[in-house]
Amino acid sequence: MDGTPVTVASVGEVGPDTVALELETPAGFDALPGQFVLLRAAPEDEEIARHYTLSSPTVGETFELTVGIDPEGDLSPWLAGLEGGETVHVEGPFGRITYDDDGDVVAAAGGPGVGAGVAVAEAAHEAGHDATVIYQADEPAHTDRLEALSDAGATVVFIDDGAAEELADAIATHYEAGQVYAFGFDDFVTAIADAIEAAGGDPDDALIENFG
Repeated sequence: MDGTPVTVASVGEVGPDTVALELETPAGFDALPGQFVLLRAAPEDEEIARHYTLSSPTVGETFELTVGIDPEGDLSPWLAGLEGGETVHVEGPFGRITYDDDGDVVAAAGGPGVGAGVAVAEAAHEAGHDATVIYQADEPAHTDRLEALSDAGATVVFIDDGAAEELADAIATHYEAGQVYAFGFDDFVTAIADAIEAAGGDPDDALIENFG
């Protein structure tokens, strides 16, 4: 199997149908918030590969990936059922959408983009900068980390799925508070770009990771 073998340190539930996969960091691996890896595994001896964005603000002895569980999926339910000690393979990191302790941030996250969004916000806060998280989901994940950010002085805005006007209003209110990052599927990141433009900003200035 291609990629570097890494050991699963732990798997923990972080929201409805969402787990955090903590992996032991292999030698030479380093990544910034916003980057992603290609994870390979072989449930039932059939190799499957999927991209997952880092959800840890730093890489130390371990790093974290957030996995949304598709009950009909061929990889995510298997990953969610791991107990630690198993081996998966990773390639990367990849991606040019990164945060490197370089100023205030506005992290917009839709659905599975929350892992990357919270990682960017935590990294900014830990570097002494202001952070805003705008998170759209009907069943939020990583609420403990988001509440900790809020308690520490960050701005955290929760928005229900389908609340397009509320999302646009939140972007109009906060987009000038820092570098805008957007993580999520195409309809979400397109809505973020449109909201920035409608508010008089330049959507090309936003750092957007489109999950497809």
